[in-house]
Amino acid sequence: MRNGKVLVIDDEYIVRVSCQRVLEAEGYVVFLSANAADGLKLIEDEGPDLVITDLIMPGMDGFELLKLVRDRWPSLRVVVMTGYGTTEAANKSLELGADGFIKKPFLPEELLSIASTTRKDYAY
Repeated sequence: MRNGKVLVIDDEYIVRVSCQRVLEAEGYVVFLSANAADGLKLIEDEGPDLVITDLIMPGMDGFELLKLVRDRWPSLRVVVMTGYGTTEAANKSLELGADGFIKKPFLPEELLSIASTTRKDYAY
């Protein structure tokens, strides 16, 4: 069963692979990137339905990535995840156009909930 394409961008290998295992088990096609620059290329090449990106990464951070994605692909769903889950970071992510914010570590059920939520659902 194919549920859609998800791109996971995180500099931590274990986070990327953990997300991949959970999502693929539910039928998602998953692409992985260790940094934002490569993630942008995957967005262009693969056209994911959802991007789940880390906030704190070497090079381009999640805020910068979010700004670029909103400029180039305004309808692409983007969820920010971080191990430094402050209210300020969540608010800034949402102000920049993120569709959601999730704090690491998270449960597989939380990841699947994020992946299955549509843009329309965010309006409620």
